Amino acid sequence: MRLSSPFVFAPVRNTLNLCFLKGELCLIPNTDEEEEYDEDEYAEEERQQDRRRGRGSRGSGNGIEETICTATVKKNIGRNRSPDIYNPQAGSLKTANELNLLILRWLGLSAEYGNLYRNALFVPHYNTNAHSIIYALRGRAHVQVVDSNGNRVYDEELQEGHVLVVPQNFAVAGKSQSENFEYVAFKTDSRPSIANLAGENSFIDNLPEEVVANSYGLPREQARQLKNNNPFKFFVPPFQQSPRAVA
Repeated sequence: MRLSSPFVFAPVRNTLNLCFLKGELCLIPNTDEEEEYDEDEYAEEERQQDRRRGRGSRGSGNGIEETICTATVKKNIGRNRSPDIYNPQAGSLKTANELNLLILRWLGLSAEYGNLYRNALFVPHYNTNAHSIIYALRGRAHVQVVDSNGNRVYDEELQEGHVLVVPQNFAVAGKSQSENFEYVAFKTDSRPSIANLAGENSFIDNLPEEVVANSYGLPREQARQLKNNNPFKFFVPPFQQSPRAVA
């Protein structure tokens, strides 16, 4: 298997060593015998690797990054006490990407775990730089997917065990139909960029009222309501009607 980062690692005695040698990933059985070490040859190899890495690439390091041999390869993104997004009435979201699991940068992947409560929603959103593979772990949800031309391509219930592929720039929204809808989404970028179509910091939220009114043919008051009536960032709690007064 060939990877893009050409590293060389010093051997450890009495082990199988995971090494990158001139771009090739290999396992080298170690022996008790000492190998002759040529400092000049090693320094020249390091200079050649630096030139191959180039400057300004996304994978270039800052000198203190983990190596393959010492990299963390596991992270808990399931139910835990520190979700990235949390709404006590709607659900939680936890993400693993290159910022908290560095090895994902070399793989070009990321993952997220979501837990959505009954009748709660996650707002319509899309990935600008990645495809998604959504796997339903538990429960069920009604999910809608719309392509970049506005055509609805999926409008069905997603149940435990189902897999849904959402291509890049396709918008997806969902509403939980069970007490808990849990899912994991794998994405084809180590740092996916998500654009929300509703809620706080969304595309509509950042447009001036006049632009929203003209774009959607709405009166200014309705355009203002469209922008301001959804203060939620990602999860939307179930709508609760106010109890009627009893005469």
